[in-house]
Amino acid sequence: MNFQNSSYAENKFFPKNDDISLRSWWLTRFVPLIHTVVFLVALPLDLMAIVMFLVKMKVKKPAVVYMLNLAIADVLFVCILPFRIVYRFMGNNWLMGEGMCRFVTASFYCNKYCSILFMTSISVDRFLSVVYPVRSLSLRTETRAWLACGVIWVISLAGTVPLLTHTLTFPLPALNITTCFDVQDSNVFEGFNFYYFITYRLVFFVLPLLIITWCYIGIICSLCLANVDRAHWRSRAVYLTAVVLFVFALSFGPTNVIFFTYCLRMFKYGDGSLNFTYILSASMSNIRCCLNPIIYYYASLQYQTYVYSLLCWRKKGRNRRRPMLS
Repeated sequence: MNFQNSSYAENKFFPKNDDISLRSWWLTRFVPLIHTVVFLVALPLDLMAIVMFLVKMKVKKPAVVYMLNLAIADVLFVCILPFRIVYRFMGNNWLMGEGMCRFVTASFYCNKYCSILFMTSISVDRFLSVVYPVRSLSLRTETRAWLACGVIWVISLAGTVPLLTHTLTFPLPALNITTCFDVQDSNVFEGFNFYYFITYRLVFFVLPLLIITWCYIGIICSLCLANVDRAHWRSRAVYLTAVVLFVFALSFGPTNVIFFTYCLRMFKYGDGSLNFTYILSASMSNIRCCLNPIIYYYASLQYQTYVYSLLCWRKKGRNRRRPMLS
């Protein structure tokens, strides 16, 4: 990627009427409100998940290793979300400097890449445990799971290097604001950069989607063909498949489809009218941090047990404090 500053008048991506969209109610009120809800909901849920994985479940299984790393990635992302909330509430005016803009933007994309790859890893691990329970024992070890997670972190961080090494803030004198990665120069979608963007999205969205779909179809088919009565396992597999595909499609589907269309229109016609739509969809994809705990719930019976025990303990605690009526 090549993000280079040049004059606003000559290299601005999208039409002038889209300047107004940067001050629209959708970006300056609705999006930061959604981000605030995500912060208030996702932070305690993911912290609770991390505590359960470390304290209760002891991180002994590969699936728990992947879920733990997914929860850590979500917590790290949610912790930087207040910067985006302030930015949007300020009318998309970035006041925290170029360095923080690079850090926050890189954190956003690193979390996105990590989430996709960890969800894919959970799916592959579940596929191996159900379809090849014996043959996969040597592959599905805690050490190999941690090694895979390390590779995922390295790949995700490497993918954000261009965001950390190039200018991402862009002043808009007409609105008297400085944007953070909402506006870039026209050369971003020229030559090598165009193919880089498209290839990267294919690798981090289309390929994982195909792998996840193939894994869960294989799981359901394997359980349906089993000779023993495994109705409970079949129902859990169906629920987990539905949840993972729903979270994956909702979190990454609209954003990537819009981005593909946006890239093609920019490359072929120089038309950046989808910029506002892409910004909105990318911001809304952060809801995934609230939905990932649902995956933990359906992916682990042990996690379900601890959630039930926690809820029952709280319920009993309230009942003990309630006075008896004579």
